Amino acid sequence: MFQPHVRSSRNRRPHLKIISGSICAPRGFKCAAVFCDIKKLGTGKGSDKGRKDDLALIVSDVPAAVAGMFTTNQVCAAPVKVSRRVAAKKFARAIVVNSGNANAATGNQGLRDAEAMARITVAALSERRSQRDLAVRDRRYNIGERGVLVCSTGRIGMIMPMRNVARGIRACAPLLARSTSSSRRVAEAIMTSDTRRKEIAVECKIDNRIVRIGGIAKGAGMIQPGMATMLAFITSDIAMEPRALKRALKIAVEQSFNRITVDGDMSTNDSVIMLANGMAQSVFVGRRSSPPAATTAAKMAALQFQRALNFVCLELAKMIVRDGEGVSRFVTLKIRGARNDREAEAAARAVANSSLVRTSWCGGDPNWGRILCALGYSSAKVNEAIVDVGYSRPNERKIRWGFRRGQEAEPLRRLSPIVAEKEFDIHVDLRLGRGEFTMFASDLTEDYVTFNKGDGIGG
Repeated sequence: MFQPHVRSSRNRRPHLKIISGSICAPRGFKCAAVFCDIKKLGTGKGSDKGRKDDLALIVSDVPAAVAGMFTTNQVCAAPVKVSRRVAAKKFARAIVVNSGNANAATGNQGLRDAEAMARITVAALSERRSQRDLAVRDRRYNIGERGVLVCSTGRIGMIMPMRNVARGIRACAPLLARSTSSSRRVAEAIMTSDTRRKEIAVECKIDNRIVRIGGIAKGAGMIQPGMATMLAFITSDIAMEPRALKRALKIAVEQSFNRITVDGDMSTNDSVIMLANGMAQSVFVGRRSSPPAATTAAKMAALQFQRALNFVCLELAKMIVRDGEGVSRFVTLKIRGARNDREAEAAARAVANSSLVRTSWCGGDPNWGRILCALGYSSAKVNEAIVDVGYSRPNERKIRWGFRRGQEAEPLRRLSPIVAEKEFDIHVDLRLGRGEFTMFASDLTEDYVTFNKGDGIGG
């Protein structure tokens, strides 16, 4: 799971307009992707994608406030160690990312390679700047490799082919462009076992100015948040103080990427990174020494932005679950009535990660007995005599209760048509308090097992 855990108000969708362009929709962001043959055998076991882009750059025209959330796995990849240091600072300019090799469990050499990727990116962008005169020349903006975040995804334990990587970065820099096609290529370049792009962009009015947020993500397996591998990159042109951006991202991640599971496994490389460059020229969010009127406007702007960011992150998170390896069902699991939110989360995770529960979903079987079992071995307080378990179609108010207060409420055959759907909701009321938690999960299929049983060349 991403850290730290931050409690926030319930997610509400603001007045948003969904637009094209994903990470290039906000002003001042460019990106590009190239093929440099990082993994000659492809980009993931079973994914016959042939020659595809496997390295990408995302660059802001000006320094951007930076925020990042990373895996809590004790075995974390070299790029995570590098990017965590950069994300702790105030500003950054670029992200370099590759697929086909996770650069995890690669020792000191892996760390040197990740740091070299940042240095090579700085050099490539500097050369592009001198050739095209596209960047601000003020020394304050010359932040070097400390302004470059590095991400990798793919097979663990393989040394990075740095000649190919270096060649790819140098080839990528001149191609940087702000276009929908560029952002789509980047969204495809970061894929491994994914079957489709995951991208979104929205715009909303803040301080009477249009502010945009764009995002891309990848992930299909090894998803229990903390997420080879979950990556998400988010850009915005809002003007935001770095500490405020870090808080906003923590809240959004808590309500989205930290509420999904595909297989209950936590990756070594999970990263969610955000850059906000201020080019929308909206009210500056997060400044403390401002007159009261400006402070009020900034608070309202922060609230509007938070809601928009929550929406973007949640949509990307749901895309990851829907594209999970072998997935045939998308399940929204709603726990309420726990003694507190922490116990509600424990109950939700126990159910969502139960192999017995998830295989029953695969078969379209509303087996509430398995759900009760998982609730019982969670760390949440459970009294089976008062627990309710029900099913509904997505966002439908009418709930068909299979189990109510210690006994069967409806025959399973009446619930089966709901669970046979590709998407459905499960409702659990523990009736012990006001704690609640929602998770987004998937079923466990034969295809998942086939895909992941291994043949020595998987990614």
